Amino acid sequence: MDMSERLLLLADGGATHIEWVGLDADGNLRCRFETSGINAVLMTDDEIYRRLKAEVAPRIDGFEIGCVKFFGAGCVSDDIKSMVERTIAKALRAETVTADSDLLGAAIGLCGDKQGIVCILGTGSNSCYYDGVRLAHNVSPLGYILGDEGSGAVLGRRLVGDVLKKQLPERLCRDFLDRYGLDVTSIVKGVYRGESPSRFLASFAPFLRENIHHPELKQLVLSEFCSFFRRNVSHYDVYGYFPINFTGSIAYHFSDILDEAARLTGYELGVIMQSPVEGMIEYYSSRAASLSARKRPV
Repeated sequence: MDMSERLLLLADGGATHIEWVGLDADGNLRCRFETSGINAVLMTDDEIYRRLKAEVAPRIDGFEIGCVKFFGAGCVSDDIKSMVERTIAKALRAETVTADSDLLGAAIGLCGDKQGIVCILGTGSNSCYYDGVRLAHNVSPLGYILGDEGSGAVLGRRLVGDVLKKQLPERLCRDFLDRYGLDVTSIVKGVYRGESPSRFLASFAPFLRENIHHPELKQLVLSEFCSFFRRNVSHYDVYGYFPINFTGSIAYHFSDILDEAARLTGYELGVIMQSPVEGMIEYYSSRAASLSARKRPV
């Protein structure tokens, strides 16, 4: 392989997984792969470095990385962004790195250079008003304990609570515990002492989807989605002018109930994408040449 071939490397994801895309100077797709997630708030620079070296570096071996655009969970403050940028540059030998929130990546993927309301419903949840360039207004999601309404983690938390407190039909409770091989002790340990409680809880979302025909479970999901609109989207005073766009696995797989919740709370849905990466590829393909070009010495 020509070692002089340089790429613009895009990365989008959260604490569960990250999708990586490499574009050449003509905007052509040269590589695409997934790795484990990174949360810059919860992980040290050394932990991030080791993950990048183990999972990303082997997949881009033979390319030069001119620029990395990293959109990830936890990249919310300048000091965290700087840490992530330094770590990526070191691990991947990238010339230029910019790190920003996964929410900005979602906004670029869903809206490009147009303004709109952008929401994420995945392991966690988030939302913003995007003015076509930046995140102009963001209601803090607050995490799965204080907020994250409608997220996989909160849906899982509510499901587990209802199972353990026997708020659901006995057969449904038994099916859940048998499917995952869980009991009260293992659930409490996973939530309060596990390495990633939010991912543990979000892992139960498939059970909700497969059993959504049970009215109790549909109502659980519907009420969480309505809560997401009321406690987050309602704060964007421009919402009446724009449809509400969504990305994330929860939004995608529960889109029918999300649409019902939107109508119940007075909103109109726009685009729903499982991942914003396709939109990001389209947005950056015309910019790949300038972003991945060699920097001339001063």
